[in-house]
Amino acid sequence: MDFNMKKLASDAGIFFTRAVQFTEEKFGQAEKTELDAHFENLLARADSTKNWTEKILRQTEVLLQPNPSARVEEFLYEKLDRKVPSRVTNGELLAQYMSEAANELGPETPYGKTLIKVGETEKRLGAAERDFIHSASINFLTPLRNFLEGDWRTISKERRILQNRRLDLDACKARLKKAKAAEAKAALWSDEVDKAEQELRVAQTEFDRQAEVTRLLLEGISSTHVNHLRCLQEFVESQATYYAQCYRHMLDLQKQLGSTQGVIFPGTFVGNTEPASSPLSSASLATAAATIPVMPTVAGMPSAGEAAISLDDVALPASGTRKARVLYDYEAADSSELALLADELITVYSLPGMDPDWLIGERGNRKGKVPVTYLELLS
Repeated sequence: MDFNMKKLASDAGIFFTRAVQFTEEKFGQAEKTELDAHFENLLARADSTKNWTEKILRQTEVLLQPNPSARVEEFLYEKLDRKVPSRVTNGELLAQYMSEAANELGPETPYGKTLIKVGETEKRLGAAERDFIHSASINFLTPLRNFLEGDWRTISKERRILQNRRLDLDACKARLKKAKAAEAKAALWSDEVDKAEQELRVAQTEFDRQAEVTRLLLEGISSTHVNHLRCLQEFVESQATYYAQCYRHMLDLQKQLGSTQGVIFPGTFVGNTEPASSPLSSASLATAAATIPVMPTVAGMPSAGEAAISLDDVALPASGTRKARVLYDYEAADSSELALLADELITVYSLPGMDPDWLIGERGNRKGKVPVTYLELLS
């Protein structure tokens, strides 16, 4: 009991001495031992690493899970050391709604079929997102958290100890200075000077030892940067894989919708292939195309659903043709198409059964299919 009381009294005395030293330093009434420039640079570098790691960690969490309530829930599960329950992604939820809508509105209708196709793609996108979140959490977020909750806590603890050792050292220096000043007045203080010098030597040794421990930990920040660099590269790889999967899924969906477009939207122009710089919208193309008379069926000419139309056998109709200005250069993909040069004028008309995104174009004695989105139809 007496031992514990003495220890508590000793600890309280040390705490009070440190508080007095710290306060006097703040008011400029006491000297302070300064660390060398290299040590100060290590401290600043460590603080900067900690601050930016926290910001990157928090913003990556927002990127992977935009819902703040869900982030709080996941944080609580981690703190309780419990497995985070599986959560449906937004893409998977959208896929579920589209599937249910298609079943209720009619899965055999054009709208229902399209809902099913888009829903299947959204489900794949949601699964890809889930894989990306899982990979990023393990390979990127976890190492950052481990640094903040492990290495950085150790560094902070040793820095606090070093601060206390520095305060003890400076307090010993102040006591020795006072003892020497008193010794100059009376020889009776010689024992106090010896005691103060002995305490200073002990404090200096403890400070030097703690400074070395802290220095080694701070220099380990370089290894932390190397580890975070590797984790960052893995994060980029995961993100690139995720976006590549999304691109492939959407490309497949576009092809599926494009193959059924003529069936779902007969007689209208849909600007899927319209370049971003084209001044014509899909609606304006459809309106313009509606004013182009369809060439009447010519005797002996194959109708829609039969063999492909031979352009060489099609004569220019006497009426129902229009002039069109070419907006952009176009390179013919095969012999059935007509190559175009920007700003030239050509004659265009439509044939029965043609894809609504195409017209027949003629320039001199050459003719071929031309895309509507590359043309400005003239009145």
